[in-house]
Amino acid sequence: MKYIPIQCKSVIRNVKDKMTPYNYDANIYRGCAHGCIYCYALYSHDYLNDKKFYDHIYYKENFCEVLEKEISSPRWKKEMINFGSISDSYQPAEKELKIMRDVLKLMIKYKNPISIATKSKLILRDLDLIEELSLIAEVQISCTITCADERIQKILEPHASSSLERMKTLQIIKQKTHASTHILLMPVVPYMNDSYANLEAIYKLASQIGVEDIYCGALYLRGKTKPYFLNHIKAYDEDIYKKISSIYYHKDLKNAYKQQLYQKVDQLKKQYNL
Repeated sequence: MKYIPIQCKSVIRNVKDKMTPYNYDANIYRGCAHGCIYCYALYSHDYLNDKKFYDHIYYKENFCEVLEKEISSPRWKKEMINFGSISDSYQPAEKELKIMRDVLKLMIKYKNPISIATKSKLILRDLDLIEELSLIAEVQISCTITCADERIQKILEPHASSSLERMKTLQIIKQKTHASTHILLMPVVPYMNDSYANLEAIYKLASQIGVEDIYCGALYLRGKTKPYFLNHIKAYDEDIYKKISSIYYHKDLKNAYKQQLYQKVDQLKKQYNL
């Protein structure tokens, strides 16, 4: 694993996707060591002329300096900023670099609302700052949790914290801070983690913990992510590879499959009131 410092001119990005619950995001890192085989951000290393998305982790050395300039500007209206939309802010590099701790201190200083999406229990290191910020501004913490079966989870997300660890992380945040907690049940991968039993197990645990909501979405394949993902599935199980390949049109799923999936989800939403 190689960590490479870079400089940035700006950090807050306007998000134009109407499906996201926030208008702005920021990413400390480029590349991610979690190794998720479905990662849609593989393309982002092309801008760096680097093909090693999972092994060469770039970090923005002047991130907090630039962030403070942007959020202290009179033009900034204290909008919520999401951290971790492209690369996880709590991936292994963060254990050493501790940039998110400085980010949270800035958010406290300027009372700015924040959203954090992660697959790592490392976020618990910053529980003190999350609690302090949650008393003066809105804080949303989301964990991606896709598999109740740890064996499947390790195939899809080989180097991330386990699903159980992420559930426990949300539970602790829920108990010890005033932040709201959320689950990103995405991507749902056909024939891998789309069974009713798997989905229900996640909804049941989420209900017991008391998370606010679950966002569910089917796998979306595009660009270089598609061959990378399919090659890994083929090596794991050729029958599943053939089934998955058969229901994708270019980058999207067949509508019939999506309808069946969201029928399951709608049933679980009603059953567990999430």
